[in-house]
Amino acid sequence: MAKIPAPKNICCLRLSSIGDCINALAAVQLIQKQFPETKITWLIGKTESSLMTGIPGINFIAYNKKGGFKEYIRIKKILKDMPFDCLLDMQSSLKASFLSLLVKTNTKLGFDKDRAMDMQQIFTNVKVKSPESPHVLDGFMAFAEEIGCKIDKPVWDFHLTDSDYSVARKYHIDKTTMVLSPCSSKDYKNWTIVGYVEACRFAASKGLKIAICSGKSKKEKAIVDEIIENCGAIKDKIINLSGKTSLREMLGVIDCAGIVVSPDSAAVHMANALNVPVVGIYAHHNPKRVGPTNFMKYVVSIYEDEIMKEHADSSNLKWRTRVKNKHAMLNITSAEVKKAINDVINDYNL
Repeated sequence: MAKIPAPKNICCLRLSSIGDCINALAAVQLIQKQFPETKITWLIGKTESSLMTGIPGINFIAYNKKGGFKEYIRIKKILKDMPFDCLLDMQSSLKASFLSLLVKTNTKLGFDKDRAMDMQQIFTNVKVKSPESPHVLDGFMAFAEEIGCKIDKPVWDFHLTDSDYSVARKYHIDKTTMVLSPCSSKDYKNWTIVGYVEACRFAASKGLKIAICSGKSKKEKAIVDEIIENCGAIKDKIINLSGKTSLREMLGVIDCAGIVVSPDSAAVHMANALNVPVVGIYAHHNPKRVGPTNFMKYVVSIYEDEIMKEHADSSNLKWRTRVKNKHAMLNITSAEVKKAINDVINDYNL
């Protein structure tokens, strides 16, 4: 199908996760750059919308995923008198697909058969061809290309304000600081306490300050407390930011830091978007699909080794195939992570 002419009014649909919304933002801001007259509305998750606050030129409609039918009706009322030239349905899920029914347009772009799931193809009438690259970012950029954009190097601008840097200023976060974000959205994607402790000790031995970030849940705070308690002689020097930042304040902290270390989490994508060197730690998901595109050089991954243990022929695996062994992260050694940290220190003169 021929490329769609540049629309004057589009709706983007990507509810979650934080990392995926960050990647989708690159595609949306490419559209903004190349089609500055185009009006953009974005249906986005409530939590994820708090990250985007302050970005100009986008009308964010926050959807509470826990709101049930009442929330669906609320969104329906908002969209009732809002016709669009096209919908960019960047989320392949039933919940998103049912929301897409509320978007008034005759042109609904969705993933092709290689990336669509949960019957998304039933709800869309333009199938965006999957790019050769397996990365989710490139999959989102393909939507921009489909409506006529020329693909360019991804650029992110969160339009951070002085208040977004308040926590970074308070705790003197600077380029001599390593930010450790130890918690992923799923427990099985987290590395080990011992590993995190050794990473902190190594960074401290290289003269770096350490700040540890996490969400506000009791579980995440407990993980951070355990890491710090086991750091021994350096524990009193570690900055505990667990539960002390909003998402935008965390962006401010990362933007000021010299290096970020994290398993597959929002922090990896924040650092990547802010062009802050990040050591991403992976076992379950293919970093070629979800890793930090600007810093793949520093990725520590055993995905290929682990996936071969579960699939005799790994050459034709489905795009989303993940390692099922919930203990796979235990096989990543401290030596591998410390080497990656050391490489960043040397390459960026930290």
